[in-house]
Amino acid sequence: MHGYLPRQAQLVLSKALNRAPAALLLGPRQCGKSTLARQLLAERGDAVLLDLQDRSDRARLQEPELFFEAHRHELVCLDEIQLLPDFFSLLRAEIDRDRRPGRFLLLGSASGPLLRQSQESLAGRIAQVELTPFLLSEVAPAIRWQQLWLRGGFPESLLASADDDSIDWREDFIRTFLGRDIAALELGLPLPLMERLWRLLAHLQGQTLNASRLAGLLDLSSARLQKLLAALEHTFMLRRLPPLEANLSKRLVRSPKLYLRDSGLLHNLLGIESYDDLLAHPQAGESWEGFVIEQLIAAHPRWRPHFLRTGHGAELDLVLERGQRRRVYEIKLSKAPKLSRGFHELVEQLQPEQASLIAPVETSFEIRPGIWVQPPLEAGGSELRAAAPRG
Repeated sequence: MHGYLPRQAQLVLSKALNRAPAALLLGPRQCGKSTLARQLLAERGDAVLLDLQDRSDRARLQEPELFFEAHRHELVCLDEIQLLPDFFSLLRAEIDRDRRPGRFLLLGSASGPLLRQSQESLAGRIAQVELTPFLLSEVAPAIRWQQLWLRGGFPESLLASADDDSIDWREDFIRTFLGRDIAALELGLPLPLMERLWRLLAHLQGQTLNASRLAGLLDLSSARLQKLLAALEHTFMLRRLPPLEANLSKRLVRSPKLYLRDSGLLHNLLGIESYDDLLAHPQAGESWEGFVIEQLIAAHPRWRPHFLRTGHGAELDLVLERGQRRRVYEIKLSKAPKLSRGFHELVEQLQPEQASLIAPVETSFEIRPGIWVQPPLEAGGSELRAAAPRG
């Protein structure tokens, strides 16, 4: 429909392969990892790809040392590497025989176990790159932000020819994810309970976590709940946005905020089917907030994300930190957004290098001296674009 849409992660991945013997491309299932890898391999021309879900491809690794020897001067790409968790020790031995950059590209869908395995076995030998579903900066101007917000960034959902096809794909993804990906983590919970948890999380979008209350609703222990939330984080479905640790003369909220990371999956779980449904839904503001936060975090890969809320309700939706630098954001679903007094008070205390309000406006404008209102595309642009609003 739109042809191949370039991904921002491709340049990051190419740089990683130029400096490290192996690169691990992580991201949720169906977000485009294989497509990106095939594009990169086609441009290089000196590569071999094995899909570890394919029995014949797995058979080629029956004698891994012989396979590596035969392809030592090519980039070897192993897709769905989480299916062979014990393979990292073999990779370590092969890399130590020849530590040239760009020898292995590994693709995986579950970050927790993979990160642990790669850190333990390939420390100092592997670079990690995360691929998200499509970002607005990747699809604009071919696709409007309204469509990306409604359908989410998974390619099959976003690029579907009709809204009904997009909805059906997301429903299938939710069933497959719960029935296969979560089941593969062996958490020992029945499928209906996992589905109930996910739907509860959709209704808690943008709220601070009350672990004891949520555990009570599910009849689970708090420790069990935390394990489930960690599993959803490791599979890139959930973001727990931590509170900022700041020395302010106010009592601060200490619990993380919860966001389902893909807005399209969130909308399916909330029963939202059209853009009009979305605008009329009571959680439209929270959905918009989560959507924009994902764009901003992806645009600032070396910045640590937080939120800040005082006991009196003053809040900054997103605070990005890098060393001693800070950028703060308020997110409003309004064409005529207004800033609260609490926002100004917190900006005055934190003294960030940039303070912005992200809203569904067409062009940037200065709402107060030094504070800019920006459209969503600038929220998802590069660091330079985000740091330099246009009047």
